[in-house]
This record gives sequence, structure tokens and C-alpha cells, in this order.
Amino acid sequence: MGKKAIVAGHICIDITPVFPKNTHSVKDLGEIFKPGKLIHMSSADVHTGGAVANTGLGMKILGADVRLMGKIGDDAFGGMIQNILKEYHADDDLLVSKGEITSYSVVVAAPGVDRIFLHCPGANDTFDGTEIEDAMLADVALFHFGYPPIMKKMYEDGGDHLLALFRKMKEKHIATSLDMAAIDPDSPAGKADWEGILKKVLPYVDFFVPSFEELCFMLDRSLYESLLKRAGNGDITGLLSVEKEIAPLADRCLSLGAKSVLLKCGAPGLYFKASEDMADVGSRLGLQEAQWNGYCRFEKSYRIPAVISGTGAGDTSIAAFLTSLLEGETPRNALENAAAAGALCCTAYDATSGLKPLEKIREMIDSGWEKADQTEE
Repeated sequence: MGKKAIVAGHICIDITPVFPKNTHSVKDLGEIFKPGKLIHMSSADVHTGGAVANTGLGMKILGADVRLMGKIGDDAFGGMIQNILKEYHADDDLLVSKGEITSYSVVVAAPGVDRIFLHCPGANDTFDGTEIEDAMLADVALFHFGYPPIMKKMYEDGGDHLLALFRKMKEKHIATSLDMAAIDPDSPAGKADWEGILKKVLPYVDFFVPSFEELCFMLDRSLYESLLKRAGNGDITGLLSVEKEIAPLADRCLSLGAKSVLLKCGAPGLYFKASEDMADVGSRLGLQEAQWNGYCRFEKSYRIPAVISGTGAGDTSIAAFLTSLLEGETPRNALENAAAAGALCCTAYDATSGLKPLEKIREMIDSGWEKADQTEE
């Protein structure tokens, strides 16, 4: 039997109103959303969302042995999440809290602009990590946690609950992975001391996998605001240089104690850098540390015919990366798999419909799947 994983953290139901196929691309949402205007839409795409569903189900589809642990309410949205996960035989470890609201997001994915989320945190705000008991960890090799910035207990009190959770995993020699989420600057999470939280938690994180934007907001607010200003209504990842912005931010995380960093950089691709010594990664994972020590690479995105939606692309990239770790893949293959899964995700409205088993993805890569940018690295 292969190595086992747990994906825990944020889970919700995503409702994506689908724009008609003849809707023209826009540069500004103001071209579509005006007071009093009636906007004709197609069907609504309804799927699970959040790190638990996106990354966890992604790993299931890719072929991993993974358990999904997220907190939901006993309401209609909670029932929808249970029914969806049941189709994948992945609902057994959900935490159902009586009387709480299940988290939901309305995803506005207008053609031509980055998506916007209207989000209710619901039961995610009361998840504090104590729900994951020692008995659940007996045969687990890899633990992934996603989206603490939109889970109140995970950033309150300087991130002490998050710290306790990751410290528990490392004490049990389980490899750890941590993903973040976008933060509303005006929310309580936006006022949290994220640099202080990361200083506490990152020494217990083997694979830190945030997006560039999320991490830049946390560790270099002046650079983040400068990039936002330069980008206007566009995507800041199109402005990034590996040497000037991406690599220094990754190095900062390594200096704070992370064993390795995988930065999701939007359409351009993914940047990975490992510390020079990966020996303390959880022994249950069986990482071939000599292959990973000091490994560094920017992995460009793969070419697809058209982008339907970027919803969950980062999460599914991480799903492929983590599944590759469980399968003992080389760093190069793991990054290629991650970039490929992210591209496939963009061919559907939800995070998982475009995915294929990992061996099928490798066949696509090995058969010469072109990168979006074919220039020399």
C-alpha cells in the first residue's frame, strides 16, 4: 500500500455563475457590473471549494491515498459538500458541527479578468486543529494544511493553534505542507502579524506552498502595494522577475525556517527552492534528500487551447506536487506535474473536472506537451 496523506483546513461550497459563451472579454469588471443592470447568465456551476476539496480531491483523482478533514455545518450547503465528497469516497473524515453555518463562496469569473470571491467563512472560523486526534495520524506520511488566513482560530493569538498543529505533525515524523490564501487588508486577518506567525510556524513546515501575492502581502507590504499600483486592474504576476522579486521572497521564507518553498506565480509558472539540507523532512515520507538538497527551478506553465477559469489552479498544482512526493518522483518531475495539473484545471470551471490520473499527466508531458512560453530558460 502506498504512502498516506491528510489534507486539512478550509472547505466550502463554490457557486460560480457561468457567463454566456458570447460574452466578450473585459479589462474592468465595471464594464459588466453597473447598478440596475440585468445581466443574463448561463447555468450556475456548483462545486466544493477551499484547500480541503480542491487539493484533497485533486490528490484523490491523481491517485493518492488521502483523507479530507474540513469542518462543515449541518445545513443545506453542508449536505451538498457531503454528497459531492461521497462520490469520491472522501466524506468519512468531515467534521460536521451542529448549528454552524457551512462556508460558501460566490465566484465571479468574468472573461478577461481575474476572478473575485464573495466569501462566508462559516464553520472554518471555529476549526482550531484539536479536531485532528493522534489516532488519525498512525499511518500518515504527509500532512497538508490550507488557507489559515481565512480560518479565524488559525491566525488568532499569534497563530498558536497553527503552530501547535504543525508541531504535533513534526513530533510524529510526518512531512508537512502549508498553503495560504488571499487576505482582505481591511479584515481581522489583514491586521494580523503574519511575519510573526510565519516566524513561529515555518520551522515546522517542510513544503511551504503559497502564491507570490499572498506571501508578498505578508512579508513585503510595500513591494506588494507597489506591484498593485503598477498593475492597475491587471495581474501583478505578469510584472515579476525571478531575480528581483520571486527568488528574494522565497529566500526570506527559507531564512525563517521553511525547508523548501514552492511559490505559485500565476500564468507564468511556479518557482521552487529547497534548503541545502532536507534531512529533517518527515521520515515517514522517505524523501530522497540528495535529489532535493538545494534544488531550485522556475517551472513554466503548459500551453492549453483556452482558459475557462483559473479557480483552484493553484490548489491542483499543489495536489500534483504532493502526490508526486508520495510517489517518490524527482524534483523536476514533481514540478512538471504541478505545472501540468494547474494548466488542466484551467480547462474547466471548477478545480477538479479537468484533472487526470498522474500517470496520464506524465504521458502528456513526456509526449512533448508544449510550454506556454517556449523561449530558452
